[in-house]
Amino acid sequence: MKILMLSSTFPYPPTRGGTQVRTFHLLKYLSQRHAITLVTQRESHISDANIIELRDCVDKLIVFDRPTTLITPSKHKKVLNKIQNFAHFIRHGVPPSVLNRYSVEMQSLVDNFVQAGKCDVITSEHSVNEIYVRSHFQERVRTVVNVHSSVYGTCRNQLETGISENKWRDKLYLPLLRRYEQNYCSKFSAIVVTTEEDRVQMQEFNPNSEIKVIPNGVDLATFPTRIHDPGGQRLIFIGAMDNLANIDAVCFFSNEVLPEIQKLYPDTTFSIVGSRPAPEVLALQDKPGIIVTGRVPSMVEYLHKATVCIVPMRTGFGIKNKTLEAMAAGVPVVASDRGLEGLAVDNPNSPLRALRANQPVEYVNAISKLFKNPQLRAELSRNARLFVGTEFTWENAGKHYEEVLIGTSF
Repeated sequence: MKILMLSSTFPYPPTRGGTQVRTFHLLKYLSQRHAITLVTQRESHISDANIIELRDCVDKLIVFDRPTTLITPSKHKKVLNKIQNFAHFIRHGVPPSVLNRYSVEMQSLVDNFVQAGKCDVITSEHSVNEIYVRSHFQERVRTVVNVHSSVYGTCRNQLETGISENKWRDKLYLPLLRRYEQNYCSKFSAIVVTTEEDRVQMQEFNPNSEIKVIPNGVDLATFPTRIHDPGGQRLIFIGAMDNLANIDAVCFFSNEVLPEIQKLYPDTTFSIVGSRPAPEVLALQDKPGIIVTGRVPSMVEYLHKATVCIVPMRTGFGIKNKTLEAMAAGVPVVASDRGLEGLAVDNPNSPLRALRANQPVEYVNAISKLFKNPQLRAELSRNARLFVGTEFTWENAGKHYEEVLIGTSF
């Protein structure tokens, strides 16, 4: 099968974030049996070595420069641009976040590729790439969108939880995002999501669509389970620290939860491990016991040294790679409903695999239990690793994705 994969995010190295990790491991699996042409965009941090290494993973790699604005607009011009973007969104139904990545040259290549009959399937890896797939493509090839997470659902959740960067803008955008998501999904033969919650959302928009749930996975070799429990009172959060949902999570935990834990356990430390920490994250270092590392060579080494991994997400849809990676590494997890989305960790008829908390007092109670009880830590570590190793491997995800591309059910 000849597959054309579209990803405006350069999916290598597969350690930069959830979008890159998912795209890379799916294309790696598919390339074992199918001819993959990957069309992607390069940003300034992508090295020539990265391109060479990714090229070895596919039959053909086509790289475009990501569109950029060379001149920083004045304050007046910025306001005018925002008004124009909003007007364009209302008129044409495409969000500015999608248009900002759009490449005319990339569109021309995709159009010519389909016209020449060079592929059997087109995949849009993340919904931002849907713009390159035209409605009439379905007459020639099978078209699949790998949504990752609902943009409408994410915007709505950020407004509900009060963490929106610009609540007035997002209130205006919300109905437009609903219309956008509903419209673009109609262009595709099949829709892939990562959780049942997103499936329900997409089914509401498109009742007759073929929608499949394919969770994220973990590279078990990269995240081996730890050999021993380090004990102590060391907490950790992992993730890209310029991401809005991650910023909100660590700020919430640092301000509302950690001080209460430190009253009970004064030696408690909290390591925030991840690349590109935003200014508000860096400012947390002024608080007792908080360490902000920035990018580190090996995430798993930091995980193995932690007593507990916390995932206090209050927004952000889809299965969280950070949760799966901590569970695979054998680190006990305390997480919110958002942090545990799509994971059966505390069902009555299943082994306990993580502890759930949403309110500050619930975090304090759960973390205190784990600090005091090495047997509970060992139980969660063992059960979580087995769970992830059985249910959430990239091989499983790749197999199911292949079935969707071929058009067979699973």
